[in-house]
Amino acid sequence: MTLKTALRQGTEILERAGVADARPSAESLLCHALGRERVYLFSHPEHELTTVEWIHYGRYLHERSNGKPAQYITKRQEFWGREFRVTPAVLIPRPETEILIEQALLARPSPRRVLDLCTGSGCIAVTLALELGADVTATDVSAEAVEVARNNARALGARVTILEADLAGGVEGVFDLITANPPYVESGEIARLMREVREYEPRLALDGGPDGLDVWRRIEPEARRLLSPGGLLLGEFGSGQADAMLSLFPAPWQGARIIHDLAGLPRAIAVRYDPGS
Repeated sequence: MTLKTALRQGTEILERAGVADARPSAESLLCHALGRERVYLFSHPEHELTTVEWIHYGRYLHERSNGKPAQYITKRQEFWGREFRVTPAVLIPRPETEILIEQALLARPSPRRVLDLCTGSGCIAVTLALELGADVTATDVSAEAVEVARNNARALGARVTILEADLAGGVEGVFDLITANPPYVESGEIARLMREVREYEPRLALDGGPDGLDVWRRIEPEARRLLSPGGLLLGEFGSGQADAMLSLFPAPWQGARIIHDLAGLPRAIAVRYDPGS
């Protein structure tokens, strides 16, 4: 079977299984089976799959047809132009989360000490360490997530101190920037999430309590404890939570603003700590 035929048949299999991103998934899985980059599919459509390649591709298609995200099959996801390794112990990095990187890079003065809470794969912490040249510390309550983040930092050459901790528990010092992408899905909404998210991504990283803001309420005092005067807190939240998020940051917080994603949806908050106010 040629690559051209395998790609067509794989796409059809995933479409029949109700996979929304059938064609991109088929391409990604076929590349993974071959150990090749995507350009190879289109520059060598006549390539004949070996028996081993076909066996691997068929298994990946079966897993994806059952709802397993392609990223957990290939064990990789791009974020800010870099490839991060992912496992079912961490959320799959989303393009929308790159908003936090954009805002951090715009911050003036440029942050020199950064703390990333709920780091997961480490995508935010590693990216900020590499882009800012900052001294970055990251935490996660999951030991498995910490291992994934440490492996990503090592593979990408980022100097990040990654700790197993419940938010900032045990963290000391003063930081210019704190970032967070905590669990923010309402507990009652998890059953309504897409199958790929509901059945495969870690609930620990999804469930934000009855209104989705339980973890954010715990982050606020931690950020007050650790931010330097004028320090910036950047974090992601969920649909319909913008007004509630703003209410979490009265004085001494100043200048709270909501940041919209490329779809025009409220996605993140930026707020400065001003203990002199």
